[in-house]
Amino acid sequence: MSQGTIPQAATGQDKPWLDALGARVLAYLRRLPLPEGKRLETALKTLESLPAEVNEPGAATRLAMTELQTRLDVPRADTHLHPTPPLIRTPMAPERMGLRVWRKALGKAVGAPAPDQGQPPKDSTAPDGASNPTWSAVAGRRRLVLAGLIFVPTAFAVLRMASVLPHEGGTVLEKILLLVFAMLFAWISIGFWTAMVGFFTLIKRFDRFAITRPRPTDAPVRSDARTAIVFPVYGEDMDRVTAGMEAVYRSLTRDAAIEQYDFFFLSDTRDPEAWAEEEAAWAGLRDRLDARERIFYRRRRVNTKMKSGNIADFCRRFGANYVYMLVMDADSVMSGATIARMVTVMEARREVGILQSVPAIVGRETFLARLQQFASHLYGPMFSAGLSYWLLGDAQFWGHNALIRIRPFMRHCALPRLSGKPPLGGEISSHDFVETALMRRAGWSVWLAYDLPGSYEEAPPNLLAELARDRRWCKGNMQHLRLVFTRGFIPVHRALFLNGIMAYGSALLWFLFLAVSTVEAIIESLTPPTYFPPTRTLFPEWPVWEPWWALSLLATTGVLLFLPKIFAAFLVLVKGRRRLFGGFWRLAVSMVIEVFVSSLLAPVRMLFHSKFVSITLLGRETGWGRQVRDDRSTPWSEAVRFHLGGTVLAALWAGTLYLYNREFFWWVSPIFGPLLLAIPLSVITSLPSLGRWLKRLGLLLIPEEMDTPRELSEMEAFHEQNAQAPRPLGIAREHGVALAVVDPTACGRRLGLLGRPSRAARADAAARQTLVDKAVDLGPQGLTRAEKSALLEDPAALVATHRAVWLLPEAALRQRWFAAWR
Repeated sequence: MSQGTIPQAATGQDKPWLDALGARVLAYLRRLPLPEGKRLETALKTLESLPAEVNEPGAATRLAMTELQTRLDVPRADTHLHPTPPLIRTPMAPERMGLRVWRKALGKAVGAPAPDQGQPPKDSTAPDGASNPTWSAVAGRRRLVLAGLIFVPTAFAVLRMASVLPHEGGTVLEKILLLVFAMLFAWISIGFWTAMVGFFTLIKRFDRFAITRPRPTDAPVRSDARTAIVFPVYGEDMDRVTAGMEAVYRSLTRDAAIEQYDFFFLSDTRDPEAWAEEEAAWAGLRDRLDARERIFYRRRRVNTKMKSGNIADFCRRFGANYVYMLVMDADSVMSGATIARMVTVMEARREVGILQSVPAIVGRETFLARLQQFASHLYGPMFSAGLSYWLLGDAQFWGHNALIRIRPFMRHCALPRLSGKPPLGGEISSHDFVETALMRRAGWSVWLAYDLPGSYEEAPPNLLAELARDRRWCKGNMQHLRLVFTRGFIPVHRALFLNGIMAYGSALLWFLFLAVSTVEAIIESLTPPTYFPPTRTLFPEWPVWEPWWALSLLATTGVLLFLPKIFAAFLVLVKGRRRLFGGFWRLAVSMVIEVFVSSLLAPVRMLFHSKFVSITLLGRETGWGRQVRDDRSTPWSEAVRFHLGGTVLAALWAGTLYLYNREFFWWVSPIFGPLLLAIPLSVITSLPSLGRWLKRLGLLLIPEEMDTPRELSEMEAFHEQNAQAPRPLGIAREHGVALAVVDPTACGRRLGLLGRPSRAARADAAARQTLVDKAVDLGPQGLTRAEKSALLEDPAALVATHRAVWLLPEAALRQRWFAAWR
């Protein structure tokens, strides 16, 4: 007997279409959890029950499949799913934040009623001594030193800049130029001194304030401190997400007590095709790891407040079951030893509210992603150590790869809705910095574990994907203008809000600086020099141009930008890590490539970031779309569409300068030159083939490629296995609706996950039947997104569609529902 067929002799009937019907029955049975012998027995009984007088294939199919589904009572809801742990509802209500200082002052000046100051912060539940820690005074002194290191050189640089200008800062344009220059010089000074102090922190090999260093006062580790590891997802590639979770799960099984950890997929996915795929991926992973009571799945029906709302929903429902919550991104991977070490640190230091690891960028092959991976591994450790040096227990939460103490997070870190309309009003987008400030306001410390390895994430694969992400981040950071003077925030977090704003606002300042400089240069070229001023003088005033002053200023700025890179390379050599970057010469060549390409891309990023800041301040909203995470190259058509405007602007800018001030044209050519080449740059840097070729040459290597951690090797292997795994009934990937309707196991799982009826499930019978008929006649490709959602959320419609689909002729079934059983 061939696979998938029932011999005609077994039924005692000689009908040519019977073999095809037997294949259909067996295909259905093989998607049910039955022993093989039971499947064959059931198939034979089903076929034998056909009346002898039935000679038409369609009628026989309807009778046989109806008999089969009735006999087995399928599809029916899987009552043994346990998609979530026990529900323990706990309140997590946001506090109203106080209004900004300028609004209070303005209201007082005009005699308006006193504005609402918001609720006072809730009483802290931090342990005794947390409100006045020993590190706080040290941090204050360090920040005073940093302020001096920033403002004193900035003042000298502004004076030097004024001496270079034609009118020594005497005109309105030059005053604007000096103001913008001062802000930019101070901004790059912060990065320089952070890198330098990070270098000295790492070179001395000992940091008495490092959060990971054991102390005699450490509290003992509790054996019952349970941790939830949460993966928020939004239309992600579940083959990759489940591979990352499986790698983390297996690593914890090896290196820690897995019984103390539960895993969660927290879905905000709106696309019904994608969420049906999520459910199948979750069930497959849970069965593969035999972790039905440890890997959970929840999808919100309404995704208010985006990722922060998703995390808050988890906390309100299940947070009381856990002491800690490890927040991951969809592309995050962490080693079990690192996670266990973070829990140990939090247990030892009970005043720590958030412990942030430093994720290393790995896993991508495009040229741009490899550049970012190389830069993050070479320069990142220095900057992370420097941040920890300045911030100590006032560090930042970056939104993922961080361990959070759930109780204070729920009590103090719920986010309010800002007054006004988006983008500057409405829901808070960049939630992590705000949650950090709220946690510190409540007396809990936030630390950066810069010396803890084993934490990983992935970079955007191309420039367009990076800019799409930056537009969302820009909106969120610009919202922090509303929060800088919020009641109760400590000064350093007000400064961190401004720092986040400058991360994108500095691009607009650079653009303004260049624009004002261009206007000044053109005016100077069109204005004849004045040799005899209005006051009486014996000799004429000759224009004086001191190029060395300008060159020294340029050299100073270059030192601030590029000297930390040299120190980072020196640190690699001193630490004996050159082999992990391919050796000395490959490291040197890789640095040249990184500096050159980053310099080319900097003007392109500046132009786009300036645009993002401008449209955000003008009130244009930014959507929350699915992130691009795979190694995809940018098509020429897309590059033209996104970069054509900037290319035209650069051409007009360059042409105008060339006509009116050719000397300044050459000074600014490193800016508009890359803008003119933005289209080919965007395409070339997105090529995976170019990245792989450089990898074969030993360039832009990172330590994880020379000595791959087991978690990353396993993640890659699991991802490949997931991508190559056969699909039930031949249903193609990304067709989750077809899977949920056709496959009896997936259909039962969908029914089991429905829970309380949704609005779609309360539809009238006529509307439901119309939806079922349309689905059966046209297949999922004939349904709108709303109709697909309604079908998956209405149990009666789903069951009716499932049964009707299996009665279709084989040709129609294959064409509409992507099913194949032979």
